[in-house]
Amino acid sequence: MNKKTLSLLIVPAVVLLLVNQSFSSGFSFWKKGVPELKPHNHTIEIPLSDIDDGQAHHFNVQSSNGLMVTFFTLKSKDGVIRSAIDACDVCYRSGKGYKQDGDFMVCQNCGQRFASNKINVVKGGCNPAPLKRTISSNKLVIAMSDIDANSWYMKYRK
Repeated sequence: MNKKTLSLLIVPAVVLLLVNQSFSSGFSFWKKGVPELKPHNHTIEIPLSDIDDGQAHHFNVQSSNGLMVTFFTLKSKDGVIRSAIDACDVCYRSGKGYKQDGDFMVCQNCGQRFASNKINVVKGGCNPAPLKRTISSNKLVIAMSDIDANSWYMKYRK
């Protein structure tokens, strides 16, 4: 087999492998560049000044079982800082999570739209899975026990 024939076989195989990996990982390449947070004293702390702009901010943190958990924070129009796992009870197997569209978070799997002021209020179904949080010393604080309790949503992400 000559080099040209070999390259004609290898290049498509590599492309197919990369496309297959992208689909099987739930399009997780869309979340590249998401900051990874490190817990301190069994909590995650995020300065409010980093997340109070009305934009959704996605973060990763490794749970105690080794799964990387993606969650987002968002200051809704009513002034409340909200947080949720980047998955829901229905579509979590897709691994696609949510993106922001104005004052809504949109499921990247089914297209459902969720008003930002309902995050942490409405749970179940295709709503973003609520993540308990508190505000302390101008920081959003999330207990690692809550991250760990919700890590099962991420078992289909690679």
